Amino acid sequence: MEEFKIACCQMNVIDDKQTNINHALELIEEAASNNAKLITLPEMFNTPYTNAKFIENAEEEENSYTLEKMCEVAKDNNIFLQAGSIPERDEGKIYNSAYLIDDNGKIISKHRKAHLFDINTPSMKFTESDTLSAGNKVTTVKTSFATISLAICYDIRFNEFWNIMNQKRSDIILLPGAFNKTTGPLHWETLIRARAIDNQLFVVATSPSQLENPYYVAWGHSMIVDAWGKILAKADEKEEIIYSVLDPESIKTVREQIPIIKNKRKDIYETIYKKE
Repeated sequence: MEEFKIACCQMNVIDDKQTNINHALELIEEAASNNAKLITLPEMFNTPYTNAKFIENAEEEENSYTLEKMCEVAKDNNIFLQAGSIPERDEGKIYNSAYLIDDNGKIISKHRKAHLFDINTPSMKFTESDTLSAGNKVTTVKTSFATISLAICYDIRFNEFWNIMNQKRSDIILLPGAFNKTTGPLHWETLIRARAIDNQLFVVATSPSQLENPYYVAWGHSMIVDAWGKILAKADEKEEIIYSVLDPESIKTVREQIPIIKNKRKDIYETIYKKE
């Protein structure tokens, strides 16, 4: 597998779906003009991050204007596109769904957020399950240049989930996410680097920018991290495209020098799990 250039489009998301889609297309075109082969967008890039707006902006996959435009731009620019996530409506339910589109403009993988962020504290209440339904699958796809898994935001806090993606021989995990201004400075970078180190693979996390709005303010700070846990590229709070060149073959070096996959004690873990 050859090395390739990846881009994270940390974008401003406003309360206008059409404007968000058009702006995403502009950023994708810019990243493609800078020779990025794989381009990523943030979680819920076409809508403000709030339950009422998820309902208002939800689209069925078969009739999705958002996905139609994303497939077109991927094909026109001959790039792979991880089209962030969008509110997907299916049989009366709404999912937070991330899509991977190939350079022919075809959807090759979809991940529905498996872990919903439900929190009720003195300082914050946000209950995704009031509107969203949870997905039930681990999502991995093999491409010509890497094996890619998809996860979304809160999924990063559950390493059991990531262990399965690792068992599927993932090279890269793409994570559209929107941590907030409380959890972001506390855990965003730590979790991204920890998951890269734990699983010895690339983690590419793409957030909306930290744009002030009446709904939900994301932390920003999109990040590309290698299998050593080294930060290859990092945004701040503002809109920005970040880039890095990834070499999937470098993962072999990490796994040879620190063979944690080989040294795992599945005889212990699985025995305990089965007994319980």
